[in-house]
Amino acid sequence: MVAGYCSAPHSMAPWKFRRSASMCNRRANTKLAGFTLLEAMIALVIVSLGMMAVHTQLNRYVVSTAFIEQKSLASWIASNTLTDFSVAPQWPPLGVTEGEVTFAQREWIWRAEVSETPVENLRRVDVAVFRSDSPELQIHTMSGFIEPPPPRGFVPLNWLSVGMGAGRAGAGG
Repeated sequence: MVAGYCSAPHSMAPWKFRRSASMCNRRANTKLAGFTLLEAMIALVIVSLGMMAVHTQLNRYVVSTAFIEQKSLASWIASNTLTDFSVAPQWPPLGVTEGEVTFAQREWIWRAEVSETPVENLRRVDVAVFRSDSPELQIHTMSGFIEPPPPRGFVPLNWLSVGMGAGRAGAGG
């Protein structure tokens, strides 16, 4: 490069491009010092695609957490209902029984179907749990077997006292 001139296309006369040395250096430096608009736009597209992927995964996580919460609560309701049937003073009647319960500040509906089994003195109970606001959507189901309640006046065995009676040689054996 000739002093006082910037590089110019060979077909043009060099005197048309007479510039100071600082102008030439500034132009040369600006070409090397930044990103072009196209590069910046491509980088923004890549970043936005990454952010969309993260957002999608977070949304799936939130939906999964809400589903697991509902399944857990419905499981507890079904378990509680089966326990109520098994400790009731009378055997539940055969057929379908429904009820409503408030659990975890939400309204729930449970439906229990009691049926006979081939085993005498054993009944099967199938409990299904639904949300009150969408009773057509079954959230959880649980099955259990119950036996008849003990006869009136029956005293259950105290299992803590078993093994502490006469004939045992000390604790543990």
